[in-house]
Amino acid sequence: MKKVFMVCVLTVFLAMTGCTKVGPDYVQHDMKVPVGWKQPPDPALIPTKVEIKNWWTVFNDPMLTRLIEQASKSNLDVKVAVIRVKEARARLGVVAGEQFPVVDIRGNVTRERTSENMGIPGTRETNYLGGFDASWEIDLFGRIARSIEAETAEYEATDEDRIDVMVTVYAEVAQTYLKVRSSQACMVAARGNIESQKEVLKLTRSRFKYGLTTDLDVSQAEQVLSNSEAQLPPLRIDLAQAINTLGVLLGRAPGTLHKELSVIKPIPMPSKEATIGVPADLLRQRPDIRGAERRLAAQTARIGVATADLYPTLSLPGYLGFGSISAGKFFNAGSSAFNIGPALNWNVFDGGRIRNQIKVEDALTEQALLNYEITVLDALNEVENAMVAYIEKRIQFEALQRSIKASRRALKLSTRLYKDGLKDFQNVMDAQRQLFNVENQAVKVKGTSVVNLVKLYKALGGGWDPGEKDKEIKNRKGGDYDK
Repeated sequence: MKKVFMVCVLTVFLAMTGCTKVGPDYVQHDMKVPVGWKQPPDPALIPTKVEIKNWWTVFNDPMLTRLIEQASKSNLDVKVAVIRVKEARARLGVVAGEQFPVVDIRGNVTRERTSENMGIPGTRETNYLGGFDASWEIDLFGRIARSIEAETAEYEATDEDRIDVMVTVYAEVAQTYLKVRSSQACMVAARGNIESQKEVLKLTRSRFKYGLTTDLDVSQAEQVLSNSEAQLPPLRIDLAQAINTLGVLLGRAPGTLHKELSVIKPIPMPSKEATIGVPADLLRQRPDIRGAERRLAAQTARIGVATADLYPTLSLPGYLGFGSISAGKFFNAGSSAFNIGPALNWNVFDGGRIRNQIKVEDALTEQALLNYEITVLDALNEVENAMVAYIEKRIQFEALQRSIKASRRALKLSTRLYKDGLKDFQNVMDAQRQLFNVENQAVKVKGTSVVNLVKLYKALGGGWDPGEKDKEIKNRKGGDYDK
């Protein structure tokens, strides 16, 4: 027995000291990105270190901040993403468990009777069996180690997915909230124009009463007023739908925020410049890029898992227990039984299955690499598009502000000249339409401008601190897979 024990110990020692991991080691892909952004310099966008963890604070709107904080805790998509991380963590624990021996306890009691017609006297007896079965696979060529590498990277990728969901939810909450304020601002502008048009209609009716104008002018004034009033129902629809959507984003029933958001407030504007960093920052900031990189690492490790099947597997099975036909003698020394010894298994022919599986994993790794590169390019494209949209909408809004001043002056002058009989009503009507259109357009462009800023922060991966996550990964202790 001592000789057998020493052979087993020596087998385990040699196997563990001689363990190697077949397959390629993962090397982080060096993705080339531009040194700087292609958009021209703009005073509102500063290419310095990005501060995007709490980007919504640049709007200086306490309600927006409160809504995003509530969404981070109650949004259902975020909750699903958190549960997926738990699932991935548990899957990692399943694979990590293969490093350790499997020990089973078994026991049974059987009552037997042999046939009297089999040429031997019939007998009756009771058998008592019990003991421990154990098996331990020695990871001689790194199959288990590569599996753990793959599942660890997959777990980290799933956690990046969780962060990506949070980034998306924060941006959706902000965009929907801004749509609420934009709809309210459009309604305020429309109501202001409606009141102005009512005054013109009142003037036109007065002039018609005294024979200073025709009924045509009155009809045209009523037409302009009615057209403006017809713009209010669509705005109320947009407002109600935005508030309903915002409630769902917070994990609540639609309509629960109507009372809270019924008070009209202006569209929040950023209180300071936006810092946008450089393109290389995206590789660290964007959780979708980080997740794609981790999935590339996971798939690279799976090549090693498949390659290990080309080599022999070494295991150490064993049994220790007792067996007796008498319950009273079950634990006697004479009832003990054991078996232990290394077992080697090597698949020498499988019709090319293993080698083709390796080719499958190689192809999947190439796909993962291309997916990573696509993700990076899409991110760069998203940032560039968001920047140009934000810059140009700001320029457009400034031009519309000047147009509003000119349109108000034109309406005031045309109304005065019409009142004095120096101009016909067509000039007043044209001025009214122009003012209504330009004010409505200015409000929409203002709302779109701040929404584009939100899209820019989302494209930059705003809403979390990558540095804190990197520290967490660096300090994470291995082997703690059940938490």
